[in-house]
Amino acid sequence: MDPTLIRQIVEAALLASPQPLTLAQLAELFPEEEAAPPGSLQQALDELREACADRGVELVEVASGFRFQVKTSVHAWVARLWTERQTRYTRATLETLALIAYRQPITRGEIEQIRGVAVSSNIIKALEEREWIRVVGHRDVPGRPALFGTTKTFLDYFGLRSLDELPPLAELKEIPELEPELPFERIPPGVASAAMGEDGGGDNGEAGGETAPVATGVHGGTGAQAPVAHDDHDAGEPGHGEAGDQAASDIHEEAGENAEPEQTR
Repeated sequence: MDPTLIRQIVEAALLASPQPLTLAQLAELFPEEEAAPPGSLQQALDELREACADRGVELVEVASGFRFQVKTSVHAWVARLWTERQTRYTRATLETLALIAYRQPITRGEIEQIRGVAVSSNIIKALEEREWIRVVGHRDVPGRPALFGTTKTFLDYFGLRSLDELPPLAELKEIPELEPELPFERIPPGVASAAMGEDGGGDNGEAGGETAPVATGVHGGTGAQAPVAHDDHDAGEPGHGEAGDQAASDIHEEAGENAEPEQTR
């Protein structure tokens, strides 16, 4: 089969698809009688990636497969196409998400123990509705608390292929005081793949179903835009009775519940 035609088919498929495509999914585009030669699809992807060097889009590989996305260098201009308000998340929401990402699988009680305050149910609900976290199992202790882990949607949104690509905590500019407040440890080898596996990563092997990846194509964002942090000091969460916290909760208690989906194709 003509390599040029294979490259054109792969490019068109990636542009038309509302979500990233894996090599297996790309191979399914070719009928058995005209199957793509071994290695031809990867070669086509490599050529397309090189061809994007001087373009405003780039071909990247994320957890769910390959996709075209807007380059960071031109994102500020392209973003004017989108009129939706940028979602703002409370500091408590971002700290909870960071704990789940760096310490998964982790229970809600363990998150509360590290942060020193109760975790609002609204925060967990918002992250689940965003499809950034899911229940991956249950801790084998009395009460069998749920274990939370991140999803492929989370990785896709931040432009990551795996949890091993999470940045060091020192690079999390949106939460400048996070590292001294929350003493994380790097994810041990094997935990990252187990937490993101199809069968979950709980102590007893119980798992929820994998969430569907967020559709992010060439017209979407860069896929690596961190959510905006708003320091409201756990506004509206149990365990904070100071009057100043309540004022901030009027703005951000529903952070994530009214979350707008990231810009997609």
